Amino acid sequence: MDYKIDNTPLEKLKTECLVLGVFEGRGLSLSAEKINIQTSGLILSLLNRGDMTGETGDTLAINYIPDSEIERILLVGLGKKEPLSRKNFRKVLASVIKTLKDFKIKTITTALTEINVTDSDFAWKTGQTIEIFADHCYQFQQCKSKKDPELTLETIQFADSEQNNTLLKLGIARGQAIAEGVKRAKQLADLPGNICTPTYLAEQAQELACSHEKLNCKILEETDMEKLGMGSLLSVSRGSQQPAKLIELNYQGGNKNDKPVVLIGKGLTFDAGGISLKPGAGMDEMKYDMCGGASVLGALQAAAMLNLSLNIIGLVPSSENMPDGDANKPGDIVTSMSGKTIEILNTDAEGRLILCDTLTYAEKYNPEVVIDLATLTGACIVALGRHPSGLLGNDDALCNDILSASQTACDSVWRLPIWEEYQEQLKSNFADMANIGGKDAGTITAACFLARFAENFCWAHLDIAGTAWRTGNNKGATGRPVPLLTQFLIDRANA
Repeated sequence: MDYKIDNTPLEKLKTECLVLGVFEGRGLSLSAEKINIQTSGLILSLLNRGDMTGETGDTLAINYIPDSEIERILLVGLGKKEPLSRKNFRKVLASVIKTLKDFKIKTITTALTEINVTDSDFAWKTGQTIEIFADHCYQFQQCKSKKDPELTLETIQFADSEQNNTLLKLGIARGQAIAEGVKRAKQLADLPGNICTPTYLAEQAQELACSHEKLNCKILEETDMEKLGMGSLLSVSRGSQQPAKLIELNYQGGNKNDKPVVLIGKGLTFDAGGISLKPGAGMDEMKYDMCGGASVLGALQAAAMLNLSLNIIGLVPSSENMPDGDANKPGDIVTSMSGKTIEILNTDAEGRLILCDTLTYAEKYNPEVVIDLATLTGACIVALGRHPSGLLGNDDALCNDILSASQTACDSVWRLPIWEEYQEQLKSNFADMANIGGKDAGTITAACFLARFAENFCWAHLDIAGTAWRTGNNKGATGRPVPLLTQFLIDRANA
């Protein structure tokens, strides 16, 4: 998709489709008023006969405009005549692209960036337009012999008679970077486990690094991990024929001695649960257990595209979790890279076992902050549903920065506590700790487990089990939390 700015006055505009906003009660946006005058009251005449209510997301296509270079007009409802909330603006954009996908056109022009959105400038509105449109235009067709019809839409133009070019260009750059990062995360996550193995994921990281000058990639093999003493991570891969990989992406956009931001993404390319086997229903969705790792790759790609003045390390521990004669057994005790021992009471609580060694490994970078993200606990879906990701951490300033970025990105998170009382649930009679803490507060005790390996740096944990993919008839990866992570990195670079 191409994105352009069109400074042509509306009365001289030539386009296949112009997108305009209308309010409830037949109120017109500024551009809609101009086009209504130009078309001798066409828009108001249609609204007056009740063809459209103006409710948020309501749409009406006008397929013929007499004596005009504009071939079509798409009206979209904005609700009450007042500033839109960010979520309602996104709802409007989603309605627009859902309708436009059925049009056999190559180019559209949107005037929706003129709409007043609370606490949002032209750059934000432009970026969100690109993100929403790209998300709804995404098609996974890699594994289909008979492809679905390709979308004809190729170019989106932003009408700008006010000459806000600087902000629009900034919004286009950010929107494209985030959209491409989300697309990469979705494409990797939607692949089946027999294609997207740990080795495949490592190869994709290497290809990504080759595409950007400031990005380098290093892959740690199982022999490297053995030398480092990563007994916890390697215990998970023992039941699989696929060798584990520890993917290390290094983006150097800041000064040489600047402390890096470290992003760690869980990369379980398939999780059968190990000996503690998962139920069969829905197990196909366990290919999505690598969404954290895919999102790290997506966020690093976005950072590189934006040339952020920041140093970032991306770490993706990748493995499968399978039942096998050599797999972890309930009751086994493993030794982590930190030297701490772990009693494995449930082999399906494996994400924390690969993350804990990676957290210890991250110390070598003397990080400014560390954020891990993982499809870690079903308990997070029970607690929060599928709208926000869970946020936990040992540093209030870091967690507040993530919360702020989530609000800007409209990629919601909700913070949960990791009080010391919860640590009691991880006690073991035979090792330094157990890998599960019982049925109560499963998301929190998982974070408490990870916190024991993050005591030497500022750390936050994102549980994305409910937000990384959609289930049901619309099954597919969402690419979250790439928008949140990218916005966090943008904020960090600007600070």
